[in-house]
Amino acid sequence: MKWTSALAIYLLFWAFSAFFVLPFHGRRASDDATPLVRGQEPGAPASFRPGRILLQMTIVATVAFGLYYVAYVNGWVNPDVLTGRA
Repeated sequence: MKWTSALAIYLLFWAFSAFFVLPFHGRRASDDATPLVRGQEPGAPASFRPGRILLQMTIVATVAFGLYYVAYVNGWVNPDVLTGRA
């Protein structure tokens, strides 16, 4: 596998990991002791920490890509089988 293909696949895993990571984040503002700001949605997170979310996305994407790469190297992922040519 070319390094550019590996990078593209890793970036796809990284982008899709947001759908796994984001639902587990943030206490609702109504659950927190801090008062709501005017116009704030009660179900919105009380504090937003993008650095932590990006780090967790990176960890999830790295683990998923590692599993994919092991499957690719061992021949468990064959492009011909996936496209129906074999």
